[in-house]
Amino acid sequence: MATNAEDEKHLGYLRQALEEARKCTPVPTAFCVGCVIVAHPSASLKGIDEDELIIGRGYSRELPGNTHAEANALAKARQLATSPSTSETYTTAIVEELLSTASVYTTLEPCSVRTSGLAPCAKALLDAKVKRCYIGVAEPPDFVNCEGANMLKEGGVEVHWIKGLEDECLKTARGEW
Repeated sequence: MATNAEDEKHLGYLRQALEEARKCTPVPTAFCVGCVIVAHPSASLKGIDEDELIIGRGYSRELPGNTHAEANALAKARQLATSPSTSETYTTAIVEELLSTASVYTTLEPCSVRTSGLAPCAKALLDAKVKRCYIGVAEPPDFVNCEGANMLKEGGVEVHWIKGLEDECLKTARGEW
């Protein structure tokens, strides 16, 4: 599987995304996907002393409205700015800055089109200006022809395919766990 400490770190975050995906109730018309957003704060952010900080987690259909994992993780990251327990440290500007440093770990390639007509996850990640996206497995053509990884690359996001958990990510996407 992993060959070095960096690979192990990425696999660790992807395993956390798999844990999120398994919280999802399987349905025949959609995948079960998990996502973890890891920020890499700069030294200029006061009150944040960590090199890596998980700022959002999400899974498919977690929040109301036929939502996807990446959109849910982004929404929860942005809630840091409005939550009474975190809003003193995490202003809206700080959350947006953290997102611009972020690595997104997702079990399945972010969608490029939604059959529901809602905004695709690749666009949401581009709008959030995330820096990197680590993907467990490509989206199979069960529902749509996905071009999420290409959309992200064309938008300037570094896209990385994590090796070693592809089968587990695909089985989980299909609700087989």
